Amino acid sequence: MQLLYFAWLRAKIGTGEERLEPPPEVATVTDLLDWLSGRGEGYAEALADRSVVRVAVNQEYVGFDYPLSPEDEVALFPPVTGGRGDVG
Repeated sequence: MQLLYFAWLRAKIGTGEERLEPPPEVATVTDLLDWLSGRGEGYAEALADRSVVRVAVNQEYVGFDYPLSPEDEVALFPPVTGGRGDVG
């Protein structure tokens, strides 16, 4: 599984990307985040507040109950905001 980390998640985890093989019981995004949280202090700190973590699997936004496969690319990033509301 290819994992990508963006913005402050990258800073806390200490890398922008890595290839990992989660154990077979990691079946959903929630399972993955739980497993990653146990990999060390940086992961635990970055993933402590899941309300500020967004996930994309294979470049599509998904929810935490989304099923995963070993071939997936999973991106973790903070909520994206920006732009001006008065444009257009």
